[in-house]
Amino acid sequence: MGTVTTADPMLRPARSDDYDRIAAVVDDWWGRPVLRSLPRLFLDHFHPTSLIAETGDGLAGFLVGIVSASEPDRAYIHFVGVRPESRGRGLARTMYEHFFGIARDHGRRSVGAITSPVNEASIAFHRRMGFTVAGPRADYNGPGEDMMIFSRPL
Repeated sequence: MGTVTTADPMLRPARSDDYDRIAAVVDDWWGRPVLRSLPRLFLDHFHPTSLIAETGDGLAGFLVGIVSASEPDRAYIHFVGVRPESRGRGLARTMYEHFFGIARDHGRRSVGAITSPVNEASIAFHRRMGFTVAGPRADYNGPGEDMMIFSRPL
């Protein structure tokens, strides 16, 4: 992991080849296996609306975002990660705000996201970011996979 610098992370659009860097750290960052929730196809097909945050020490965070093809006024944040040593410094907020601008540039008027009902930190973060929270919605991701649903106007 290296030493964490105090320099602000630089944001840039993601590239397909960023997937391997994310896949190498995401389970460690979460402290449990979560990589299966982020297949490679997300960065192969949605990298122009996704973000990478880097410092001199490497990957500090990422956001995988999508402008919906089926709902032309919606965008969706699929997955966000911040290196544990970089948390609490506003990086997730900065990435969200940057994605809101991307969504607006694509004519979107709202952003959605989901999380597990047990992810209290995510639920609290989304509330602080101005999202409404609904749920848990039973069986959202299949039998026994309840999810909390977030929505925020832009």
